[in-house]
Amino acid sequence: MFGKRFVKWGCIGVVVLMMFFLVPGKINNASTMPNTDSTTQTNETQDTQKQIEELLATMTLREKICQMLFVTPERIAGGTSITKVDETVAESMRIYPVGGILYSVQNLVSQEQTAQMIADTQALSTIPLFIAADEEGGTVNRLMKKLGTTYIGSMYDYKDQGVEIAYQNAYTIASDMASIGFTLDFAPVADVWSNPKNKVIGKRAYSDDYEEAARLVSTAVSGFQDGGVMCTLKHFPGHGDTVEDSHKVSAYVNKTKEELYAQELQPFVSGIAANAEFVMMGHVIVDSLDPENPASLSPVLIQDVLRKDLGFEGVVITDALQMKAISDQYTVEETAIKAVLAGNDMLLEPVNVERTIDALMDAVAQGIISEERIDESVRRILKLKVKE
Repeated sequence: MFGKRFVKWGCIGVVVLMMFFLVPGKINNASTMPNTDSTTQTNETQDTQKQIEELLATMTLREKICQMLFVTPERIAGGTSITKVDETVAESMRIYPVGGILYSVQNLVSQEQTAQMIADTQALSTIPLFIAADEEGGTVNRLMKKLGTTYIGSMYDYKDQGVEIAYQNAYTIASDMASIGFTLDFAPVADVWSNPKNKVIGKRAYSDDYEEAARLVSTAVSGFQDGGVMCTLKHFPGHGDTVEDSHKVSAYVNKTKEELYAQELQPFVSGIAANAEFVMMGHVIVDSLDPENPASLSPVLIQDVLRKDLGFEGVVITDALQMKAISDQYTVEETAIKAVLAGNDMLLEPVNVERTIDALMDAVAQGIISEERIDESVRRILKLKVKE
């Protein structure tokens, strides 16, 4: 059922179609040759849609909601440093069949241990898991620090070396991740370091120039994908011009709509054009567009700006929901419901998984959220899992 990073069956259909169209005697000249590329693509799209719908039809509402959750193993199994799959982890995965697992430094001991842990975790899930890490390079790295993978510095330090280095850095990071079993990186940072007072982004950004950042981020997306992992543009609509750190307090973007579109959104536009699979919503408040909600909980930022204006069709994921900008302002239940109503497809690191699931189940039962709205997100998630 699942594609090249999970089960490799896709090429068979292509071969069959080629054999059919190239039977001797059927083609008199090039002008009468069917467009096999177009036909193959159409058939693959139809096959993918069929697989998604068939799988969706087998899922309970609770299983669908669990697919929308992206968590650390400790979040569902307890403990502080899970490094292998034991009975507790296996049972927690049965109870909470989540869509993605995020690993960090406490989970990583060696490359061999990590690869085995990931393989064993994947084996517990009927639907393949997104397996992710925050591996940006520089100060934000997990595998480089603990597993000795190729060290890449902060992206800002490479900005003057051009798109070739941006591509190669992303390709190297992705190749190292894929070789161990990771399928997704929460990178590249698409924020622009436009405010020198900003400390939370700083050199994590590719540049302090909007156009340069757009070029480098777009190329990095291709590098990640060619290296073998999906990637994530973050932190929409841009965290590089804030003074506050959303890990600790609410952060604000004080720009007009016109300024935002002309400046901060440029790297996201180019990254989306390069077919980035995920966009991560930042916990930043844009007063000019939605003064009431952080972008991660804002229908305006997600549905109007990201989906409608920028045309993003991939998976939208919140930044970690245990961050103070969210957890100090909303209850677990409020966060879950607002996040889904706003248009997020996946919720990253909710403070309490059971309460999050219960809140969304109750919201559907009460008609606050429709089951079709849940299905909409799960289709996007399954589409990536079937394709990749």
